[in-house]
Amino acid sequence: MGAMPIAARNKLFLLFRIAQERFALDALEVAEVLPLLPLKPVPQAPAWVAGVFAHRGRVVPVLDVSALSFGVAAVRRTSTRLVLVHYPNDQAGPQARLGLIVEFASETLRCDPHDFKPNGVHNRATPYLGPVREDSQGLLQWLRVQDLLEPAVRELLFAPQLAASVVEEGAR
Repeated sequence: MGAMPIAARNKLFLLFRIAQERFALDALEVAEVLPLLPLKPVPQAPAWVAGVFAHRGRVVPVLDVSALSFGVAAVRRTSTRLVLVHYPNDQAGPQARLGLIVEFASETLRCDPHDFKPNGVHNRATPYLGPVREDSQGLLQWLRVQDLLEPAVRELLFAPQLAASVVEEGAR
């Protein structure tokens, strides 16, 4: 057996920024990229939960990744997007979606995922911030979708009663 072609080893990443810091999402985890949309607030949720919205018959919870990571809401600009990602969640089923508000989501990168290396810092408060890759622009950090939510927040955001309340409100 020969070596795997370079193109087959490479992954596509959606790049975005939080302030001046660069981050990457595995494009296979991205379901859709949307403009910012009006959101229904979620009472008693953490401040970085931007709200929920109805999309194609589903209620989708939305996180502000800047507020989650650095405590400051994302700046609303033309390149700020609502990125729908596939979120692994037994409670919501295999087709669960999670919305992420991210800034400067307008570029992609194809590279070998092995180019990302451990950053040497283990912060229990940010388990979703994965390995880093160095390039001519500095460090690029991989954001791991499956590690974004703690169990209590996951239960709140994917609760059946939350989905029902948004669907009922949309029917009015």
